[in-house]
Amino acid sequence: MICLRIPWAIIAQFFFFFNHYRKSYAGTYGRILPLSPVKTASPARGRAHLPDPRHERNTMQTLDRIMGALEENGHQILQQYIRKTELSRELIRFQRQHGQWLRAQEYEHFLSSLSKSRERKEDPFVVYQGEPGSFSEMAAIDFFGESVRARGLRQFEDSFKAVTGGEADYAVLPIESSSTGAIRQVYDLLAGYDCFITGETSVRVSQNLAVLPGTRLQDIHTVYSHEQGLFQSERFLNDHPDWRRISQPDTAGSAKMVAERGDPSKAAICSERAARIYGLEILAPSINYNSANTTRFVVVSPRMELPPGRDKIVISFKTAHKSGSLQEVLTIFTVRGLNLVRLESRPIPEHNWEYMFFVEFTGDLTATGMDDVIRLLAESTNELRIYGNIKSNIS
Repeated sequence: MICLRIPWAIIAQFFFFFNHYRKSYAGTYGRILPLSPVKTASPARGRAHLPDPRHERNTMQTLDRIMGALEENGHQILQQYIRKTELSRELIRFQRQHGQWLRAQEYEHFLSSLSKSRERKEDPFVVYQGEPGSFSEMAAIDFFGESVRARGLRQFEDSFKAVTGGEADYAVLPIESSSTGAIRQVYDLLAGYDCFITGETSVRVSQNLAVLPGTRLQDIHTVYSHEQGLFQSERFLNDHPDWRRISQPDTAGSAKMVAERGDPSKAAICSERAARIYGLEILAPSINYNSANTTRFVVVSPRMELPPGRDKIVISFKTAHKSGSLQEVLTIFTVRGLNLVRLESRPIPEHNWEYMFFVEFTGDLTATGMDDVIRLLAESTNELRIYGNIKSNIS
């Protein structure tokens, strides 16, 4: 039956809103009535026409019959999912007792990471991508404080190498823009390196057109910035179609380059702080089209941490390439009452039309019952990874 493919949570929402509609009118009229019994002219006789009470009774009976069938069907679907969850737990328990658990490796890695978790390091050395004055540096300062020891690196991957190679305690990396969405390079690097997410912060991003002092708009021929800076300022740039747009590794690096070259035909899109550091003048402030433009950053570490106030878990997994496989995984969160905060998909190299999913959901890894959730996820997915348990910074 087609209805069996519909998540029960969607059906439950339909029940809620439909019952709310029915009860609200029943409380007023004693039965469902039209919003207003407007009289309409009969085309045959020109007389006023009112709804037939017998037709209303039949309609109400039909609706009640349909709602009753849907409610019963939804209950059956929920019971099926709950029973499947119970059977999965029994299967995992049996396989672990007999050394046959198919996903033991992923679960054991999770337990090992949990046992090796550390406290946040004091006076850490932090790396980020970009030059001083970049939004990534601002995120590092926001999370670790003004006195943080930090250094900018050229590429995102350089930050991952520094953390996993023991050269840095943490890396601060952008992962999502409220204007342009996921930072895909960072998601792909998270999948490729053995690391953990230990925190997050967000920075309000205001892009500015920065130039050498005395430069006029008509003097500009070329604009430099990170690709995100160019995307977020696209509407402003479209008003200047003659300008060349050249992508650079970061916004602050673009400001530094413009200052060093001393050419008034070149401009940079960067932060106000970067313009100030490199002696540039802001010719056009806040040129990004989204005035609430915000970028979310994650703090990456070589070891798991369990910070106070943790309320969000970050994982990734792959699913079997078949119909309904992702839905089965998401049902685990629904049945356990866990709020899914974010779901991001990334293509798997050399496997066309197959994807890795990054999921953020509410919870505490050390809470009662979460161990069962992780086991169920390990059994229902391929290559489950637990990236961390952090305190949400997003309101």
